Amino acid sequence: MLEKNGTRYNFMDNQNAVMVIVAVCAAILLIGALKRQKEWLINLLFRTVTGTLGIFFINLGLANWGMQSTIGINAVTVLTTAILGFPGLFLLYGIHFYNTM
Repeated sequence: MLEKNGTRYNFMDNQNAVMVIVAVCAAILLIGALKRQKEWLINLLFRTVTGTLGIFFINLGLANWGMQSTIGINAVTVLTTAILGFPGLFLLYGIHFYNTM
């Protein structure tokens, strides 16, 4: 409990309110996604395949240029490209090259 200018603020009430707002927003997004579930799943599958192929071919190109730093194809990288698409692919390589510097 925090007092400021004679007014008491209870942070637990504020956290609970924020959690309720986030839960309601997530529920609304979930309802909207379920209405377009087929389209959403096809889009997710397409981004998964193109992202995995993108990682494979970028790694192949980097190996041909003599660079030994590559991104592995695993569950984390596949899910990143599936959820974020090509920006996720660029994000993975950006983080990787930043860490190798």
